[in-house]
Amino acid sequence: MAAAKRKDVSIRPLKEGELDAMRKVWKAAGLPYRSNGRDSLKNLGKQRRSAPGYFLGAFKDGRLIGVSLVTDDGRKGWINRLAVHPDAQRKGVAMLLVSESEAILRRRGMRLLCTNIELGNEGSFALFKKLGYHVEKEILYLTKRDNESY
Repeated sequence: MAAAKRKDVSIRPLKEGELDAMRKVWKAAGLPYRSNGRDSLKNLGKQRRSAPGYFLGAFKDGRLIGVSLVTDDGRKGWINRLAVHPDAQRKGVAMLLVSESEAILRRRGMRLLCTNIELGNEGSFALFKKLGYHVEKEILYLTKRDNESY
């Protein structure tokens, strides 16, 4: 499915100084984050410096309205932390971010694209289903954390 076309929205990599604005989009959109752990400005800055093109922002009139973090492990590409400010939701912004995230991953040679969606996030679930993603019913997601801030 083709992404929505929006001439009034631009997608580009985030700059270091825009990371706090990214966290504000997460907060406004209701996306949980760990401000004192993996999502601290220090940790996010370190992550962004190691892969600056993987931190995407959607901008309208100079204002950050949506974000997506892209990662890959050499085998799979991941679209993470997709969030759109409530004022800009349901207007194609998330589709633009997913489309650009997928393009980045495909340029890196990824042919298996993945995302994790928290239970209860029906909007993201519906969006990714609409864009051709499906649930892997035989895969369990497990984590091991050194502490709860990660």
